[in-house]
Amino acid sequence: MADPQSPDELAGSEQPFVQHLMELRDRLLKAVVAMAIAGIVLGLYPGPAALYDILAAPLIATLPKGATLIATSVISPFMVPLKILLMTAFLIALPAILWQAWAFVAPGLYAHEKKLVLPLVVSSTLLFFFGVAFCYFFVFGQVFAFIQSFAPKSITAAPDIEAYLSFVLTMFLAFGLSFEVPIVVIVLARMGIVSLEKMRDFRGYFVVLAFIIAAIVTPPDVVSQLALAVPMCLLYELGLLAAKFFIKHTKAPDAEPEA
Repeated sequence: MADPQSPDELAGSEQPFVQHLMELRDRLLKAVVAMAIAGIVLGLYPGPAALYDILAAPLIATLPKGATLIATSVISPFMVPLKILLMTAFLIALPAILWQAWAFVAPGLYAHEKKLVLPLVVSSTLLFFFGVAFCYFFVFGQVFAFIQSFAPKSITAAPDIEAYLSFVLTMFLAFGLSFEVPIVVIVLARMGIVSLEKMRDFRGYFVVLAFIIAAIVTPPDVVSQLALAVPMCLLYELGLLAAKFFIKHTKAPDAEPEA
């Protein structure tokens, strides 16, 4: 056990409640400024319309020659690219936003807690980006080609841009969050909510759960379901390996075995 006479490393770091609110306001303002700067830069280059063209490229590549997306609302050609601009600006500014959140809570954490929280913040951000990139560069092309292969020749595909944006955001969110499986495993194991042994025994059930989740959140095709379920299973195994490392290196001083 730690020496009861040893001083608390957080002693003297307390701040008045009003000062906490002022710091929170400043952190939120910096996060908004980071997102605004990203939005302005993207608005100048490549621009909202070009961003939509980039987002629609995987679908356009699978449509019949000459086919395009359509807008069924008068304001859609303006609002949809603007929404994509804001979404892209948020993703670009996400590291700065999370850094401000980390800077706000870090002074109230012990040294062993900082060893856990900061790596999880960084790794969860990277995993979310990897999930979105995997969806855009691999899944979309396979899914759209698979769907178009079933379209009758008498039908000319002309998807609505708002429906396409809704579909893309749903898929990005599904893959981004699914790639957070290792973080969930690490947190559950580190907090002692579920032991590593029980999660290892849960492997078979997790495979079934992964395919159920994939069937719910993805289109009703085999390609997208496999593309979501298989990485989830692999990431679950990665989380089990990483959890063992985190548990070993982020113990509190009083949790270390006595010499």
